[in-house]
Amino acid sequence: MNVSGKKVTVLGAGKSGIAAAELLLVKGAEVLVSELGKIDDAGRSTLHEKRIPFEESGHTEKVYDADFCVVSPGIPPSAPVIKNMQSKRIGLFSEIEIASLYCSSKIVGITGTDGKTTTSTLVHRICEADGNRNGYRSYCVGNIGVPFSSKVLEMTPRDIAVVELSSYQLERCFTFRPDVAVITNITPDHLDRYEGDIHRYAEAKFRIHANQGPDDTLVYNADDPILREHFTDMRGNYPFRIIPFGIDCRPENLPVSSCLFLEGEAITASSEGGKEMLIKTRDFLKNSFRGRHNIYNVLAAAAVSKALSIGNDVLCSALGEFTGVEHRQEFLATVDGVGWINDSKATNLNAMRQALEGVDGRAVLIAGGRDKGNDYSTIAELVGRKVSLLVAIGESKEKIVSAFRDIVEVKTAWTLEEAVSTARKAAVPGQTVLFSPGCSSFDMFENFEDRGRQFKQCFQQLQPC
Repeated sequence: MNVSGKKVTVLGAGKSGIAAAELLLVKGAEVLVSELGKIDDAGRSTLHEKRIPFEESGHTEKVYDADFCVVSPGIPPSAPVIKNMQSKRIGLFSEIEIASLYCSSKIVGITGTDGKTTTSTLVHRICEADGNRNGYRSYCVGNIGVPFSSKVLEMTPRDIAVVELSSYQLERCFTFRPDVAVITNITPDHLDRYEGDIHRYAEAKFRIHANQGPDDTLVYNADDPILREHFTDMRGNYPFRIIPFGIDCRPENLPVSSCLFLEGEAITASSEGGKEMLIKTRDFLKNSFRGRHNIYNVLAAAAVSKALSIGNDVLCSALGEFTGVEHRQEFLATVDGVGWINDSKATNLNAMRQALEGVDGRAVLIAGGRDKGNDYSTIAELVGRKVSLLVAIGESKEKIVSAFRDIVEVKTAWTLEEAVSTARKAAVPGQTVLFSPGCSSFDMFENFEDRGRQFKQCFQQLQPC
């Protein structure tokens, strides 16, 4: 794509927006960055240093003097500035789409509701280990926190870009074509953005394979009902190679011969040549990396390894060394017989469900934040069975109280520090304090990482009861 001399508006001055602006500037575009709120000090410093024009605290008419626009993922389609752009027939693209146009490396794109960060990290570690042997580099970018645009010009044709993708990022991708695409699962999330329609949400996820062809591979969770229905509806008309994976699925029930599944306690690959045991679960499940959901993550990562022709010795070595992802069911310590787990990455109810199911015994649960259209009745039975006390925080705390007060004791807290103190006093030896919000973080925190860091700080400052 030749952008030399083109006028480009970048809406949103977060990390991905500023990275896109820098990339476009290098490629010769005239760029304006426009932010509805305030730009943080780091962003403002970068824009000044690169001499990129910007505006903040609102979008002026200048944003419409553009050949096309790059839209930050947090800006919803219903935003007035987006509606105005569309009425003026100004093309709207995501940062991922723009970066991919300049990407010379192979791309592994990973999306889904849950597991995409862990799966992306696993795939990256496996590719790093393989690259150390075979002379290439692996980059882990995208929704994981490192903008694709900030690294794309470093990449060579030998390298691999592991790109974590949210539905928001995929909405405005039109030519993006990963060599390997992964869909981990589809469960209710972000339904406030998709007008309560999970199928609209799923359609955004399915854009990951929209441009794939015969030389590409699609990896998907065959145990997920929405994904199973989607690929059944395609009636075998796959323009790409597919590798399903699952715990409950079996090769004889899948539409293709190649798949990965759990056989007994082993990750097993099936193909026309027969079955191959790859790794036993005991060799990778650990204190901070455990549970059924992490077996799914390993299955997905192993399927990508197969698609990239990475040797099983590399796969096993990388998985054996993996200890989990910060803020995702991160075991902190046991204090006075009580375990503490930081699961700030749980921004939806399915992630909270996974965390509760992974806890041994009963838990004191700290939950809440900015609600995304959660239906708490879907986890009511599990909460009643696993939770001894629920401490509700954030904007959603009253909704949580209403949903669970007849099932379990619920207390509210105005701050995270207060919630941690309440949980500390209530938990008894043998129980776990689980911080698994089930909501987004933007009511009280910058992001889930900030939320998780603050939880760990509160934990470190605990005084004995």
